Amino acid sequence: MAAQLTPGATGVLALADGTIFQGIGAGAVGEALGEVCFNTAMTGYQEILTDPSYMAQIVAFTFPHVGNVGVNFEDVEQFGEGARTAARGAIFRDLPTPEANWRAEADFDSWLKQRGVVALGGIDTRALTVAIREKGMPHGVIAHSPEGKFDLDALVAQARAWTGLVGLDLAKDATCLQPFEFGEGLWRWGDGYDTAPQKKYEVVVVDYGVKRNILRSLNSIGAHVTVVPATTTAAEILARKPDGVLLSNGPGDPAATGEYAVPEIKALVDSGTPVFGICLGHQMLALALGAQTRKMEQGHHGANHPVKDLTTGKVEIVSMNHGFTVDRDSLPEAVTETHVSLFDGTNAGIAVKDKPVFGVQHHPEASPGPTDSLYVFERFAGMMDQAK
Repeated sequence: MAAQLTPGATGVLALADGTIFQGIGAGAVGEALGEVCFNTAMTGYQEILTDPSYMAQIVAFTFPHVGNVGVNFEDVEQFGEGARTAARGAIFRDLPTPEANWRAEADFDSWLKQRGVVALGGIDTRALTVAIREKGMPHGVIAHSPEGKFDLDALVAQARAWTGLVGLDLAKDATCLQPFEFGEGLWRWGDGYDTAPQKKYEVVVVDYGVKRNILRSLNSIGAHVTVVPATTTAAEILARKPDGVLLSNGPGDPAATGEYAVPEIKALVDSGTPVFGICLGHQMLALALGAQTRKMEQGHHGANHPVKDLTTGKVEIVSMNHGFTVDRDSLPEAVTETHVSLFDGTNAGIAVKDKPVFGVQHHPEASPGPTDSLYVFERFAGMMDQAK
């Protein structure tokens, strides 16, 4: 291979096209294979790296300075097992800085090691971002060796051999193993997480890789939340007599997970029970309603995405994390487009005209990101009120 190791390099990113980025390794020692994407958020690196929607991906942060707020237990979003069910790797312009925040319970680099996240600093993240923007999200291998020993040919070959996310059902690994209840409320400055208010609704959450803050947001509207595995049948869900069902976010190809999930979602929709889909849940809801999904070139990853709510005319800034999208041209007549991305015009929300069923592509619970979209949980509550 033409690329030569730079003296002192202890970390590399090898892409399937043969491109090699060299820098300083951080986090866990070893290798991680995945799809490389960039995230434009300026805050919330811990929430990003613990979002199950990033499973089988390597996240490059466009913001150059990462690590100064350290890490803490409160900001973990996943329920799963470290890098196995969330981001596999992380890439930074500068190496993580020491923690300097009153909420910090540990330093960022030690936390990366503990979770098994392979990280790389000291590379030109702008060049990597431009390459992704122009050529799409590549397959890559991120590697960290304190001795600086890498087989670049083998790393590139490994990246080329990976089949990628298309056709990959990852929700089966990200989901919980058995039902459980969750009663924590939203976080408030100075007080931490609220206790949930008086319960008004019974909500079942189908876990395709759910984030904790989605469950907290449901608790904030008075929901008693029960989380069930991704393979739970509609009959089992309806036997719990829910006032509403939420289809969660998660990783992988919606069409692949939809092989077993879509028939159950169809049955939930047909039951007349209010149904709300978020991210992967939104995509599979669209599939159940007769639409199609497709892989995106760059995807949407950040906490600064403008989305227009077509039902109100308002523009909100939202958090997004997805590499697949609902094909808006495939939406059937009975389905209305409710939200649209102002970055590229892709679909960001749908609703069924004659049923209490809707979904949004973005992450209304934020974490990280703005809280402009928290109103959709109130919209869900309104649907449950009307259905009673």
